[in-house]
Amino acid sequence: MTGSSVLPDRSAAEQARVEGLLREIFDQRIRFNHWLGLRVHSLAPAAPQLAFDMRDELIGNFVQGRLHGGMIAATLDTVGGLAVAVAVAEKHKSETAEQIGHRFNRVGTIDMRVDYLRPGIGRGFVATGRVIRLGGRIASVQMMLENEGGETIATGTAAYVIT
Repeated sequence: MTGSSVLPDRSAAEQARVEGLLREIFDQRIRFNHWLGLRVHSLAPAAPQLAFDMRDELIGNFVQGRLHGGMIAATLDTVGGLAVAVAVAEKHKSETAEQIGHRFNRVGTIDMRVDYLRPGIGRGFVATGRVIRLGGRIASVQMMLENEGGETIATGTAAYVIT
């Protein structure tokens, strides 16, 4: 055997702390997310999700009651960041919640593209993020926003700095 060692995965209790921290950050600490009504729906490593309910304050087209495009873009950007945070936590499975939290503080959006596919009509929405590539400095993510009927409202791609 060589001199290198494999670090152990975090314990179940520490994993629960990591997940609790990510929920707290995305649901409460990032006040903009809280104000928008975004909440962590899933922390599944392959496809973490955020959810939110339609409210009058989120309407962009008041005649037809459609979701504002800015809300769509903000949600896609946020779920992309969540996907990166979850991927970083998975990549560094031996680190504590505090260490993962410190890593997350250095994540930022570099570039994002949104494709608006259908009118934002629905009572509730779920956004999903999938990390396509997690490099040493940059993460590439694909995002999707669907309404409660499973209709895809918008998709996005983004790059995040993770140094």
